[in-house]
Amino acid sequence: MKKVLMLMSVCALFLNTSCHKEEKEKEEKTEFLATNPIVKDTVVTKDYVSQIQSIRHIELRALEKGYLQKIYVDEGQFVKQGQVLFQIMPNLYEAEMQRAKAEADFAQIEYKNTKRLADSDVVAPNELAMAKAKLDKANAELSLAKVHLQFTQIKAPFDGYIDRFQVKLGSLVDEGELLTNLSDNSKMWVYYNVPEAEYLDFKAKETDNSKTKVNLLMANNKYFEYPGIVETIEADFNNETGNISFRATFPNPKALLRHGETGNIHVTIPFKNAMLIPQKATFEVLDKKYVYVIDKNNEIKSREIVLAAELEHLFIVKSGLKETDKILLEGLRLVKENEKVNYKLEKPESVLSHLELYAE
Repeated sequence: MKKVLMLMSVCALFLNTSCHKEEKEKEEKTEFLATNPIVKDTVVTKDYVSQIQSIRHIELRALEKGYLQKIYVDEGQFVKQGQVLFQIMPNLYEAEMQRAKAEADFAQIEYKNTKRLADSDVVAPNELAMAKAKLDKANAELSLAKVHLQFTQIKAPFDGYIDRFQVKLGSLVDEGELLTNLSDNSKMWVYYNVPEAEYLDFKAKETDNSKTKVNLLMANNKYFEYPGIVETIEADFNNETGNISFRATFPNPKALLRHGETGNIHVTIPFKNAMLIPQKATFEVLDKKYVYVIDKNNEIKSREIVLAAELEHLFIVKSGLKETDKILLEGLRLVKENEKVNYKLEKPESVLSHLELYAE
């Protein structure tokens, strides 16, 4: 029995030694992939949700009360400045104008007769002045009647596109009632909100002669063919969101963009001599970014880094690394602080190509 126990102890010791030896050999054979940061010029594209508006978008309202007698255009139609769009039944206003014209003609005749008598000293000058005032009043009422008659025709104040009709032919419309909207789409204003920090960066880079160009990604995930220019910034920040509105103006010669559309503004920001590292080489602790740096003794050291911007699969490092540093690319969860590791150093150009990202 003692011999059996002794034999079992020897076997257990042998197996334990063998297992430790295999684990040690396995650890020694584990080789981690490392790389260096790469420094090169690149650009960062920032994306902002936007609202698209016409440079002129107005309501067309009835200026007089009456029945809508004619509609000369159709919804969505392009119209020219001065083109007649709607006709309100003019009969009442024509009658008022004729009455005002008759009164003006009568006052004109009366004035001429009074003037002839005044020239012959038959009537006093005051009577002539009263006749003149009566004539002026009649002419003013005639002018007002003409204006009312003109208001029965609603004309386009500028070139643009007609929106949906709010009334139908034959409707009785009141003064001030909405008929439709008119949009001038020759140029479009695109509004987007920018956080305070990015606004400050924008103003720091802005010069008197510089005009920031932006691109518009439309709802069909295609870029609008004409770039826009940032022309103005609103006066105040939104206290609830911490954002401020930028307005970019886009030419719209083919009238593709319409009032009320949405899209995404893409702003490209150049970075000279940017230090790039793969995102997968980083880890996060309490909202701070870290990498594992391999020192001259092949030991792992965690190091905090500060980011300047983010690209797809890549980070631009603002501080915390040097170009000659060796950073762990894979196996971040398999190593510990101050642990000695075997590694293979891969060139950063090769790493970028494997990420299928080509920085400019």
